[in-house]
Amino acid sequence: MSRKAKTNPEWTGFQESRPYGANYDLRTDFVMVYGVGNDLPARIEGWKNAGYTIHLMTGVSWGEYQDYLYSRFDGRDHWDEAQTMQDGKHMLHGKDVPYMVPTISFAEYLATYIKKAIDYGVEAIHMEEPEFWAQTGYEEAFKREWLNYYGEDWIPPHASPDAQYRASKLKAAMYYRALDRICSQMKEYALVTHGRTVRFYVPTHSLINYTQWRIVSPEALLVSMPACDGFIAQIWTGTARTPNVYKGVRRERTFETAYLEYGIMQELTRGTGREMWFLHDPIEDNPRYTWSDYRFNYRQTVVASLLHPGVSQYEVCPWPRRVFEGKYPTEDGTGKEGIPGAYATVLLTVMSVLRDMHRHEEQAGGELYTRGIGLCLANSAMYQRGDVIGEDDSREAFKYDGTDSADKLTAEQRDLLDWSAFYGLALPLVKKGVPLRPVQLDNILTFPGYLEGYRVLLLSYEFMKPEHPGIHQALGQWVREGGVLIYAGDGSDPFHEVREWWNRGAGSRTYERPEEHLFEAMGLGRNPEEGEHAVGDGAVIYMKVNPAALSQSGKGAELVTGSVRRALGMRGEAREYIESGNLRIQRGPYVIAQALDETDSAEGFAIHGRFIDLFEDDLPIRDRVELQPGENCLLYDLNYEPAAEGSASRSAEEPAILISSSRIRDERREAGRFTFVSESPANMTVSTRIRLADAPKRVTADGVEAEYRHDRASGTLLVRHPGRPAGAALAIDY
Repeated sequence: MSRKAKTNPEWTGFQESRPYGANYDLRTDFVMVYGVGNDLPARIEGWKNAGYTIHLMTGVSWGEYQDYLYSRFDGRDHWDEAQTMQDGKHMLHGKDVPYMVPTISFAEYLATYIKKAIDYGVEAIHMEEPEFWAQTGYEEAFKREWLNYYGEDWIPPHASPDAQYRASKLKAAMYYRALDRICSQMKEYALVTHGRTVRFYVPTHSLINYTQWRIVSPEALLVSMPACDGFIAQIWTGTARTPNVYKGVRRERTFETAYLEYGIMQELTRGTGREMWFLHDPIEDNPRYTWSDYRFNYRQTVVASLLHPGVSQYEVCPWPRRVFEGKYPTEDGTGKEGIPGAYATVLLTVMSVLRDMHRHEEQAGGELYTRGIGLCLANSAMYQRGDVIGEDDSREAFKYDGTDSADKLTAEQRDLLDWSAFYGLALPLVKKGVPLRPVQLDNILTFPGYLEGYRVLLLSYEFMKPEHPGIHQALGQWVREGGVLIYAGDGSDPFHEVREWWNRGAGSRTYERPEEHLFEAMGLGRNPEEGEHAVGDGAVIYMKVNPAALSQSGKGAELVTGSVRRALGMRGEAREYIESGNLRIQRGPYVIAQALDETDSAEGFAIHGRFIDLFEDDLPIRDRVELQPGENCLLYDLNYEPAAEGSASRSAEEPAILISSSRIRDERREAGRFTFVSESPANMTVSTRIRLADAPKRVTADGVEAEYRHDRASGTLLVRHPGRPAGAALAIDY
């Protein structure tokens, strides 16, 4: 079903496992009712009565599936399908909740629950988080799958790089099979049984996060799956605060990591026709932080996502009940407290912005940045992330999902888990204000023209591998037509020796490393000299260095940025390399900006004009916004002219809602009177900024005098009132 065929718009939504609650009724377009328990019909009915389009979300790798584990589904115990580590322990998500091996039997079990949801009338199914941990693969079910897939006896994944790579590749293929089977079967069931189409989506972490956390998932494979209608990019503080290394310093870089994560997810579906929602979480799964910490990092992720204009659909919150009714540590550590009122209002304001974002394209101003720079990333990066030291090594397998303390890890483990080979190429450019795009390498062969718009690509096979030789033919054509490829690698990665296409040929068609085939495809021979090489109308810059080393010093970072500067110079575009120290775009009236820290300059930058500050609960008017390094903003530009996008401009004398922390409906304008209905969760304060040249005579909410302030300089009115999901009736007499 295409977007045009949907019953209602689905620009924003959220997921919730609890029954309907007025305190967390966010007034979005749809709700993903989570879980498939016996109370599912009642929960669906509660949210449907509140006016929502209903989706179902359920876990595809873990959940409350004890009836399957303990013989109550088909008379057989299925604990042999629980993901198991080398020491024989199960990988658990909770008591009696193991991560499962996606066998055909398990897929059939999940399908029985999906059928029930379809019978209850849901319009879409979200099969969440197909995750197979890299350090598992020791369970009997996986051993059977190995034999069927490879035609040979199972090899312990930790035995060698080849065993780890092949195990992970099989894990991704198994989840593709399971999802393809479930989605195709259930779409047919919905058509045959109910005569309607049901859409299927896959909420998933980013390829960047799964690789760093050592989890295997289908990711790019799913883009080619006919039954998959799209994705939710599950990116939030919990993934983005995972530490990484830049100039030798290991620390959290929430904005930069989130920016890269949202970037690879945007690229996953660009040009494919698949839908993508970006997730935001006002808190995170870890309940040990304070509200100030949650708020700071939430801003980082929101700004990072909005800097990617190719996506304009959002999951505005997972589990809103835990946000609006949960309690978290106070700043002084003496107790716990609920959400501050000001933060609640800001959250609803941001959600309103997200609901409006689809109406606005990125405005002019891109010439201020170095555009068209990409860093290639492939699914195979996930296949290289297990313990591969060898059977005679005493190192224990360990789980790392971003929550472990670095103090528990050896230096070798920390280097592996920080995934510095990727960040060594990515962070130097982002930190300089270069809007780097991670490029989904797997899409190059699948979608013609995928590389259009890129001028320079960075590539390394020290942390991933090309899964098809045709990728090099496509890259070669792109270079010959004027692109510049920067390759970084010293050939030291032990995964070069895995049994793959580049070393399985005969005679002259056998290569020790995949980059040998890449260079040969470019006409440079297998082992060109380090440096610059002209190829057709383009060029190749070969840096014979392991990219992980580039993360350890300022010199390494300069080598990355200098190579991009040289690449543009070879295209005759040297002047187009700009290091701004910030990232900023404007989407319609919304100005989104981040000042980067850890730069050569301690100064930030200022934005001049007349704006509404959307990150403050009372929507203040700013004539100048100054950002210090590490700070960001989300602003409404009062000088923005909507007619520029083809919309009719309202008279300056006529009142108009500019922004609100509520959902607005039923706007009516009469002589000297403006009325509307304002919907929002209960027990919060709604702020609404309205364009109104002169101070009003009277403002009421549900017939009661409402709090308001008029700002003559900006010609705007701020109105504040208590929230109600059913809607408060506002009236402004002027």
